[in-house]
Amino acid sequence: MQNILDNLYAEKKVEPMIVVMPNGRAMKDDRPVGNIFDKDKVEAFATFEKDLLNDLIPYIEKNYPAMKDRKHRALAGLSMGGGQSLNFGLGHLDKFAWVGGFSSAPNTKKPEVLVPSPEKAKEQLKLLWISCGDQDNLITFSKRTHDYLAAHHIPHIYQVIPGGHHDFEVWKNNLYMFSQLLFKPVPPAVFTEND
Repeated sequence: MQNILDNLYAEKKVEPMIVVMPNGRAMKDDRPVGNIFDKDKVEAFATFEKDLLNDLIPYIEKNYPAMKDRKHRALAGLSMGGGQSLNFGLGHLDKFAWVGGFSSAPNTKKPEVLVPSPEKAKEQLKLLWISCGDQDNLITFSKRTHDYLAAHHIPHIYQVIPGGHHDFEVWKNNLYMFSQLLFKPVPPAVFTEND
């Protein structure tokens, strides 16, 4: 991740930004051991929402020269983090204007829960990015979200990567593309046509 962003920054293809990569599993022993789908381990991903909003963001804003408004705050993640990003970002449009879900996992809320007010989402989102590889067995979660967004004419980017699996090749591509759109005007032509 740091190589991708460092190179893009050196090439002046991304805006200056502070990037924070926390472990989104909020539990005492957060190592990915045993059954990672145990109830307490899955719940820890949802619990992280409070840590993010009440602890992490205020800490960053207090200790780093961060811009403190929603228009200058993005949230993105991969797999379970993709689900978290959609859940937390779309659930807190007062905090985030830029949201990306890369190969979002089954923790992703149903689209009607994610975006209960399409008009509000249209008004407040600067960019909503959803992507998944076409060989990823989790693509149904991204597709159902895209279908809902398209049906409600909510501008977003939906990228299906041909031959893409649930792996870092897909996620690195997502980070490379998504990061170049952050914190600058997004040309309307990049948004997915409603289909």
